[in-house]
Amino acid sequence: MSTTPLLPRRTAISLLAATALPFSLPALAQFRVEVSGVGLTQLPIAVATFRGEVQAPQKIGAIVKADLERSGLFRSVDTAGLVADESTRPDLVQWRQKGADSLVTGSVTPLADGRFDVRLRLWDIVRGLDLGGQSYAVTQADLRLSAHRISDFVYEKLTGEKGIFSTRIAYVTKAGTRFTLWVADSDGESAQSALASPEPIISPAWSPNGSQLAYVSFESRKPVIYAHDVASGKRRLLANFRGSNSAPAWSPDGRQIVATLSRDGGSQLYALDANGGEPRRLTQSSSIDTEPAFSPDGRFIYFVSDRGGAPQVYRMTASGGGVERVTFNGSYNISPAISPDGRWLAYVSRVGGAFKLQVMELANGTVTQITDTTADESPSFAPNSRLIVYATRQQGREALMTTTLDGKIKARLSGASGDIREPDWGPFSR
Repeated sequence: MSTTPLLPRRTAISLLAATALPFSLPALAQFRVEVSGVGLTQLPIAVATFRGEVQAPQKIGAIVKADLERSGLFRSVDTAGLVADESTRPDLVQWRQKGADSLVTGSVTPLADGRFDVRLRLWDIVRGLDLGGQSYAVTQADLRLSAHRISDFVYEKLTGEKGIFSTRIAYVTKAGTRFTLWVADSDGESAQSALASPEPIISPAWSPNGSQLAYVSFESRKPVIYAHDVASGKRRLLANFRGSNSAPAWSPDGRQIVATLSRDGGSQLYALDANGGEPRRLTQSSSIDTEPAFSPDGRFIYFVSDRGGAPQVYRMTASGGGVERVTFNGSYNISPAISPDGRWLAYVSRVGGAFKLQVMELANGTVTQITDTTADESPSFAPNSRLIVYATRQQGREALMTTTLDGKIKARLSGASGDIREPDWGPFSR
């Protein structure tokens, strides 16, 4: 990756000696989720303590409650220690008096083979309807995943949209002189190491099917792009051309990688076949072109260029034509991310010396600043386009945050140790 003025905190990167790891290691990095803010149209929901969860290794009801609160669409109603399972019809009058519109009940039961039977029931308190349930037989290691699937079920039943709680995020931590690339649940828990290095790791990017992560490595004494198979830990070379190879971005069909290469002198965008081969140059400027991001339909590539004298977000066709400027508010705009529904552009703008997350509605160009922090970077949308994960600095330390698109509900994902950066939100599981 070339050292350019386009990135707020990614300064000179030393040579990277990286070790790829399969996902067989214990979870070493954990987060604490802190939700703040109040939305205008939150749905009041009660999540009862699941029968048997007190003795279970994971508190299923508490995980579901935290998931729904973090989404920004739900407000928790106090269950006052109530334990209720999926087979008991609730007292609808009682829950109406508590102000709940819906209620989640369930159970966690150990099975003879060491697995757990996890069940839930969702109730519409207002209409007095049983909205259905789910059951999962899972290992202890998958208890948290079953809780996230319960959250997805509840979210979809009550909103009509697909939930994102069982998806994954990737991010990089720095603890002392050690850098680690992690893959974790969407709430930051159950993190497992994919890559470890005494030097920086940068630019992780999920493949569209969630099976691979592309990243930049310097182990050849120059920046090189690899693709890492998440399940096995195996990796393959994607780009090792003369000069810098950086900022990989997958096409929506997974067949191409667009990256910034300096093989011909300046930093320009090139398209590469995901299986290897000769790159095809897309931009032809004398400026720095970097940080590509595809539109979800694959027709356009958004990127950052200083061709106008200062870094701004531009858009071109996927073949490299029709370049047009997208951002006009402010003199320094970087790190574009496009929502999966194609409606929103998130990016980072320098405002009075501070770096702040902005969201633009692409249809009309309306821009909203949604953070009050001063060192935001690397925004990435949830696959349902409802949340953004980004890195920032709070109280002198890097941290990950999620935010709703209006900035009203934020969750701080607070690492146990070290700095946290470079998040990328993975796709829906397939």
